[in-house]
Amino acid sequence: MSSARAERLVNLVLCLLSTRQFLTAERIRGIVPGYADATSDDSFFRMFERDKTELRELGVPLETGRTSAFDTVEGYRIARGDYELGEIDLDAEEAAAVALAGSLWDSPELSGAAHGALRKLRAAGVEVDETRGSVQPRVRSAEPAFAPLLAAVQAGQAVTFDHRRGGPTGEIVRRSVEPWGVVSWRGRWYLVGHDRDRADVRSFRLSRILEPVKTLGDPGEVVVPPGTDLMASIRRNFDVGPVTGTARVWVAEGHAHGLRRLGTVVGPREHAGRPGEELEIELRSERTVARWLAGAGADVVVLSPPALVEHVRRLWEGALAAHLSAERVR
Repeated sequence: MSSARAERLVNLVLCLLSTRQFLTAERIRGIVPGYADATSDDSFFRMFERDKTELRELGVPLETGRTSAFDTVEGYRIARGDYELGEIDLDAEEAAAVALAGSLWDSPELSGAAHGALRKLRAAGVEVDETRGSVQPRVRSAEPAFAPLLAAVQAGQAVTFDHRRGGPTGEIVRRSVEPWGVVSWRGRWYLVGHDRDRADVRSFRLSRILEPVKTLGDPGEVVVPPGTDLMASIRRNFDVGPVTGTARVWVAEGHAHGLRRLGTVVGPREHAGRPGEELEIELRSERTVARWLAGAGADVVVLSPPALVEHVRRLWEGALAAHLSAERVR
């Protein structure tokens, strides 16, 4: 939103809050700074309609009506009782919790909103002690990808970026993702969304996302599925369950070093004429292990169990379908 439009909206809100009467559009045109810039009546009414829609989307209770039976044109006002913040009644512990929550955010993108909320509480007469409590943790978002990804989530727009797998020396892979949210887990920030290339829900640590983050398609195209639990998507990657079985996997010689660290080498084995080794990997989450194996491509072959073989095959088929769909769009 341009600064001129933002200023005009603020002036419009102040104008409609300051009167008990319904003001007609023409009266508003002559009172509110900014509307005089309209070059014609049609231009003004289009501008005014956009502003009314914007205020309603922001939750401003814009009323229409007539002050008396003699009025021939409807007017507008904002009921002060519906617009103003209601009475806030927090006890000492609740106020301290709000202050602590507001002090957690240590990033330009979020600290302004948090501190603004604290100012509103003080203005409403709530005692907010920001110094209370012996522990003052911070939630930081210094990763360069944070701001563009958060903006894409809010706009409902897909993104593409380079992602480094498994650490500072890992392989860099191009990703196309429908972003659902950016969340903090155990001191790190993660993007959660639908990975178009893998045709699955994935999470990406922001510190492994390389600039630039570019948007795809139009705003509003990405819709978060109802009932989506972003934190549950993150926890699935960390909270492993008990061992439920063992997977036997062939790994090409000189490849998939990450899998080798996770498994136990049974011995040398050839596959389709290629030298390699057979590994045993503990199965705690079939879904997680299948993702690891599918990501290695042709350098890994799943030997058993059959359910894991089928799971990896479905992931490959989904990735192929997404790739062919992207090629058709191009």
